[in-house]
Amino acid sequence: MTDPLVPDSTPPQGQPAPLTGQTPADRAAMPLADPAGAATDQRSQWRDVWAQFRRHRGAMVALMVFLLILLFVLAGPWLWSLDATFVDIRARNKGPSWAHPLGTDQLGRDTLARLMIGGRTSIAVGMTAMIIAVMLGSLIGILAGFYRRLDAPLSRLIELFLALPLLPLLLLMVTLFREPLAKNFGAGPGTFLLIVVAIGATSWMQAARIVRGDVLGLKEREFILAARSIGTPSGRMMRRHVLPNVLSPIMVAATLGIASAIITESALSFLGLGFPPDFPTWGRLLFDAIPQMQNYPMRVVLPGALISLTVLTVNYIGDGLRDALDPRIRGR
Repeated sequence: MTDPLVPDSTPPQGQPAPLTGQTPADRAAMPLADPAGAATDQRSQWRDVWAQFRRHRGAMVALMVFLLILLFVLAGPWLWSLDATFVDIRARNKGPSWAHPLGTDQLGRDTLARLMIGGRTSIAVGMTAMIIAVMLGSLIGILAGFYRRLDAPLSRLIELFLALPLLPLLLLMVTLFREPLAKNFGAGPGTFLLIVVAIGATSWMQAARIVRGDVLGLKEREFILAARSIGTPSGRMMRRHVLPNVLSPIMVAATLGIASAIITESALSFLGLGFPPDFPTWGRLLFDAIPQMQNYPMRVVLPGALISLTVLTVNYIGDGLRDALDPRIRGR
């Protein structure tokens, strides 16, 4: 029989038992909270990033223009079905007409079709080379900043690559490896592989230096010290804590890398060391227009304007991403 002076400790039906009297092992065995809350917080954070990005008017205008450029080079060839490599000598050096809205070049090839296909190749080169450069630079930067024993040799490696003359090095790589790759993969795919690897392998240093500097300051923060104190492995610490917090400089370096890769590819093609004549790019169009530049200036203006507009929009998008991903600015 229960003593009426002693309160009943039995919990009501349907409610969990109180924690009083439980051992630490019992409390550790209890189920954790539902991870849906963490997912909601993550979605809320990305909504804040998007809201901050939309406040940057220049970045929003640049994003719309860049999407139009992508639509022009990706969907344009489906709507304008003329072959960019078709040679029609009878229609060479024609002005704008219904059949050729932007005219033809010295071999009778349609300029509009070549601008579309050339833009697709140039943007693909920029994207692929950027991915290679950012992945390599972020890896080296995180390792150099997080591990003290690797900081000195990796920093010397970064300085070594920064001291190299990049354009002569690119010219040497293209001259040495273009023919073997063209024999094994074909002229177009082999040149594409060579150019993206050469640009990516020679443009990762800026991303590595930026990421290394952020990691050096980040690894002394309280949450990193707390994670280290409870024995969190270094690999998990870098994936869960370091990498998400250096995402902002990585994104900015990625956007700058796209612009730099497009300009580098255009420079190589302009010098005649890029893609073959039947594989148009914006830089190749500039190279082909040099002999007729005085008589037909629009052949230089059009690809040059597209290159400049693409680089400008990508830089503005990177500026907006930098502000949106920076937590010190996002809360304003």
